Amino acid sequence: MATFLHTMVRITDPAKSRAFYEALGFRFAHDMGIVRDGQLEATNYFFSIGDEENVLELTYNHDGRTYELGTAYGHIAIGVDDLDATLAALKDEHGIEPERPPYQVREGGSRLCFVRDPDDYRIELIEG
Repeated sequence: MATFLHTMVRITDPAKSRAFYEALGFRFAHDMGIVRDGQLEATNYFFSIGDEENVLELTYNHDGRTYELGTAYGHIAIGVDDLDATLAALKDEHGIEPERPPYQVREGGSRLCFVRDPDDYRIELIEG
C-alpha cells in the first residue's frame, strides 16, 4: 500500500517562503541540514497543515543557484473555508494578491483562485 508523504519545491529565500506558506495556514515543523563532504549543501524545511504532518518540503541550496519553473509544473492546491475572507487576510496582513479574482471552472463548482509564492510557484486556493 502506498502513502502520500510530501511535495518538495526549491526556494531561493527561506524567510520569505516561510512567511508566505505560514500566511496560507501551513505550520513550520522542522528543518534538516544536508551535509556533503563536511559542507552544508542544502536545508530542507518541512511544513504541516491541518492534521497532515510534514506534507510540504521547501529545499534551499546554499550555493546561490536559481531555478526555472519549467512548463510541466502545475500548482499546489489548498482548501479554504471562506475564499473571500482568506484573500482579504492575505492581502491586508501579507500583501499577497490573487492572479485574478475568484472564479468557478463550471457552474455550481467550487470558487477558486491562484496566488504565487516568492519563487513564483502557483498555489490554488479552493473554497469548500
